[in-house]
Amino acid sequence: MAAGERLICDSSALINSGDGVCFDTMHRGRREPAFAIRYEGRVYAYLNRCAHMPIELDWRQGKFFDGEGLLLICSSHGAIYAPDTGECLGGPCLGGLVALDVEEREGTVVLKESGNGG
Repeated sequence: MAAGERLICDSSALINSGDGVCFDTMHRGRREPAFAIRYEGRVYAYLNRCAHMPIELDWRQGKFFDGEGLLLICSSHGAIYAPDTGECLGGPCLGGLVALDVEEREGTVVLKESGNGG
């Protein structure tokens, strides 16, 4: 693994529209909760922070998708987000989710952390 990268999970831990994997990352000099999910075969990662208020989205550890597995939903406010872009699609949100740079390779999901901490 290259410098500035770290392992998040094995690829097999992420199932399409299934539970996410939670982890911490540095963002703007602060340790922040984050999560990775798989949607339509691709892996995406975001800070685990609603765009409406800085609270975690999941209602239970790793539970980010709505009942149909089509949208990410904030358990506290009902704001909904596109899983592939983090864009707010409805509800009380100001902007979208903060995307993180992840890559899937050789059966693993890797976070590419920038040198400036986010």
